[in-house]
Amino acid sequence: MVISLAHLGPVGTNAETAALAYAHWLEKTQAQSSLLCPCPSIAQTLHSVAQGDTKKAVVPVENSTQGSVACTLDTLWQLDNLKVQQELVLPIIHTFFSRGTSLSGIKTVYSHPQALAQCQRWLEKNLPNVALIPTNSTAEALQKISLEPTSGAIAAPRAAKLYHVPILANHINDYPDNCTRFWVMTLDPIPTVSSRISLAFSVPENVPGSLMKPLQVFAERNINLSRIESRPTKRSLGEYVFYIDIEGNHEDPNIINALDALTNHTEIIKIYGSYPVLFLEEKDIEEL
Repeated sequence: MVISLAHLGPVGTNAETAALAYAHWLEKTQAQSSLLCPCPSIAQTLHSVAQGDTKKAVVPVENSTQGSVACTLDTLWQLDNLKVQQELVLPIIHTFFSRGTSLSGIKTVYSHPQALAQCQRWLEKNLPNVALIPTNSTAEALQKISLEPTSGAIAAPRAAKLYHVPILANHINDYPDNCTRFWVMTLDPIPTVSSRISLAFSVPENVPGSLMKPLQVFAERNINLSRIESRPTKRSLGEYVFYIDIEGNHEDPNIINALDALTNHTEIIKIYGSYPVLFLEEKDIEEL
């Protein structure tokens, strides 16, 4: 059977690279074939799995320099039953493309908002007066510049051979160790050895100590939290959803006990899964 993998499209996005890397890993480790299914947005990528149109989805969750991907977290909170099967940590390299001959003639730069933010210092230094136009994906940005010699796009190096657009500058991301966490989401995760657990919860509104009590559940059991952050519930000002990553395995009795106790101090809780983490390297991407 062929596994269908949804990802943010079109061809050439970092999400597609992560999906290709996961497909390659499945082929190598499980002899499992995959069919990549590009979607126009991250939200639609997740909905495609929730609705049963695809088997799995590969979505960005957090970047090492720009933080969490809000659209992914917000959409997951709205949906039920989606679980994390695997995490992929992908090195992110940004390249500047243009059909113009030099940076001096560039007036407009297109890219995904995350890519523009991750190259902010380079843009301020080399193109301080250009208009920055956000697109739904880095690959869409390349399509925008096909007939505009005074425009440029920021995308992954792999896009050069896919779109046949000249490169004017390489490795333009502000931090050389730039990387992004991607989650492989599915309705039916296969049990596996895990090293991280992710969950989200809301707490009763305007109750003193409402956040302290859930956190105390983990502190009292000496459980390490590798990430905690908040997102607005979008119901009213001052209401938040809290996202947490736990270092550990879902079969650990201490963690089982903590998650059970957590229900006493939360309004809504969603456990996204217990999963392994796969770290990819540049050479892994070059092979795709």
